[in-house]
Amino acid sequence: HFVEDEYLLVVNAANRQKDWEHLQSFLKDFDDVEMTDRTKEIAMLALQGPMSRDLMGEIIQSGPPPEPMRNAVSVVTISGAKVLVARTGYTGEPVCFELFASGEDGLMLWDQLVARGATPIGLGARDTLRLEAGLPLYGHELGEDHEGNEIPMMACPQVKFGVSFSPLKGEFVGRAALARQFEALGRIIARDYSMIADLPRLIWSIAVAGRGIAREGAKVFKDGTHVGYVTSGTMIPMWAVEGQGLASTQGDQRELRPICLAYIDSDIIEDEKVTIDIRGKAVDGVVVPFHMRSDAPPYARPIVFDHKLEAEELPTGDTPTNVRRLLEKTVENTRWRQRECINLIPSEMTISPMARLVSVMDPAFRYAEHRKLEAFYEADIFYYQGTKFISEVERLLDEEMRKFLGCEEVEMRLISGQMANTAVFSAMVDYINRADRKREPRRIRQVMNNHIGKGGHLSAQPMGALKDFVAHDPRTERPAVVNFPVLADNPHNIDVSVTLELIDEYRPELIIFGKSMVLHKEPVAEICQFLDAQGIDAVVMYDMAHVLGLIGPHFQRPFAEGADLVTGSTHKTFFGTQRGVVGSRFQEHEERYELWKALYRRSFPGSVSNHHLGTLLGLLIAAYEMNHFKDEYQPRVIANAKAFARAMKDYGLDVAGDPTIDFTETHQVVVNVGYGHGPEIASRLEANNIICNYQASPDEEGFTASGSLRMGVSEMTRFGMGEDGFRDLALLIHDVVMNKANVADQIKALRERFSELQFCFRGNEYADVMEKLHQLLREAR
Repeated sequence: HFVEDEYLLVVNAANRQKDWEHLQSFLKDFDDVEMTDRTKEIAMLALQGPMSRDLMGEIIQSGPPPEPMRNAVSVVTISGAKVLVARTGYTGEPVCFELFASGEDGLMLWDQLVARGATPIGLGARDTLRLEAGLPLYGHELGEDHEGNEIPMMACPQVKFGVSFSPLKGEFVGRAALARQFEALGRIIARDYSMIADLPRLIWSIAVAGRGIAREGAKVFKDGTHVGYVTSGTMIPMWAVEGQGLASTQGDQRELRPICLAYIDSDIIEDEKVTIDIRGKAVDGVVVPFHMRSDAPPYARPIVFDHKLEAEELPTGDTPTNVRRLLEKTVENTRWRQRECINLIPSEMTISPMARLVSVMDPAFRYAEHRKLEAFYEADIFYYQGTKFISEVERLLDEEMRKFLGCEEVEMRLISGQMANTAVFSAMVDYINRADRKREPRRIRQVMNNHIGKGGHLSAQPMGALKDFVAHDPRTERPAVVNFPVLADNPHNIDVSVTLELIDEYRPELIIFGKSMVLHKEPVAEICQFLDAQGIDAVVMYDMAHVLGLIGPHFQRPFAEGADLVTGSTHKTFFGTQRGVVGSRFQEHEERYELWKALYRRSFPGSVSNHHLGTLLGLLIAAYEMNHFKDEYQPRVIANAKAFARAMKDYGLDVAGDPTIDFTETHQVVVNVGYGHGPEIASRLEANNIICNYQASPDEEGFTASGSLRMGVSEMTRFGMGEDGFRDLALLIHDVVMNKANVADQIKALRERFSELQFCFRGNEYADVMEKLHQLLREAR
């Protein structure tokens, strides 16, 4: 809906009067509902397909377009006319809009779109599209079947997403019947057919494997037994696809394939073979889950049932030959990435020779599980012998990380940033249910985070590590997550004023700061001050994986600003091996210390058994390096990022962010290279030894439609590259992106200037001990 408590129903045109009368028959029971038929007042146009986003951008005068997600809506102005816009459609296209305007403005909208290249299509084309997408049509997949029986609603795969049984919905018309169908569907999916009488047949997609076109009404057989009817079918056009995976593109050749939808017995499952009676001839068919996928925008992508990926041939040979080849390829890859490439992936960092060396010493082969027991006054009890050295290493690492983070407690046994976040979410559920260990644990009632499309990290999403720990909102029946709103003129930055309103409305139990595409500081202090003033009891967590190595006066001091917990990985801007960390401000006398104790339990034995002692030892060296060199390293990273962004902007590239602060406050720089062109440009840069990653911007539908590049300066800063070097690099990137130039040799030459790792311990002071470690490795042969 576009207005609170007001809904716009778009019904089947042929059934408009029937639907009207059906709904009217119930209105007498509701005093506060008014229904108006505005069919003759409102014009509706469906703009569908990969170019529709750009067309909408051209014609909108004012007002925000809908968010780049299905069913999002907004109100815009086009040529002075008010237009309601929804990201909806009946074609299966992942990029789609439906426009609603007054009848007198309908022709104007049509003319505007056609003038800019939109192609008018008829109902025939619309029907092939909806068939390919598996969308039901009244009189075919909805209504009565070919034997005169009503098709149960749950027979259509999409219906289960559109029907709610939330207690908040009450006893609506048809609830009991739908609930029974839904229960039957759940059992059928589990191949339990005890309720098949409530859902005797289901709508399935069938790929026609033989010659012939399956038409509506054609009988479907399995092993000679009649099992149902084709409900819709025809020959579908599609573009031939060249290449595979993300590099696949639509070719110039058009192909045809016969497909259909069928209403068939519910005990038939995916991949089963059937036959279709086509004009008296038995034609083979295969039951398939779908004919098309819409989850890789901007294109709807046909799925051909017998298509096989071309398997990349692996090298052959005997085992000694394969071992030698692997070693040679390892040398080749290491030389390429370490000596010939400019490495700009923001989540990567080369560790120092010293950290690298100690990481493969004896602790890498050992176990040292341990936990504190109250029976021994919280003494740390180790389950293995031979652990005195690594026990000391872990305690020293804890101390260094407490010093660096500025916190009371740290947990260093977690081996990734994602695991650290998962452990926090698990600990939250443990803490919430601390008074009742008998009943089913309650999940986190409400969470606030950065949406993945606005730069949020995967691990903080309901589709990621948060999935099993956040409750479902009974109003939406979706995970109870509200996202930070962003500024209209800078979607990379949180809108604090609107955020405070949402916090007051939703009262989240957990607020998660932090992003994987991060250009700005997070408003930790402002949010924490508001929570305190309003008496809102929320745990504030800052996932600082990307910016962990920048903690301090040059960026942010999260605990000084009020954060309760900091999580992160130790290998992005931090100097470490690839591990995770959780830090906490809670002290033993505080009630919330129980949350920290839960985190300790959910780390071990909840998340890890052996906690990878080799990288733990390497991380201690890295922590020493960070605490010793951070005052020089951190400001240089931020200065380099700003200089890099300014230079790319000066050379004509479209740099994202706020130009008044030189586009970034972190190690990251984001460059927009054109909708959907991110993967192609990133590959072009890789061919020129510039390693970065493509990134979906906040107004794009997903990573396959990425139109941006995400770059980080931290690793090359550590190799000594300064502002002049990054300006030189910016020009070369411009030449590759804008002119398709080949600059591989220039990049190799540039890299030769920055080949020695900085901000680490080296020199004669440690040469004798390093030689002893190398000697131990040599003796291990």
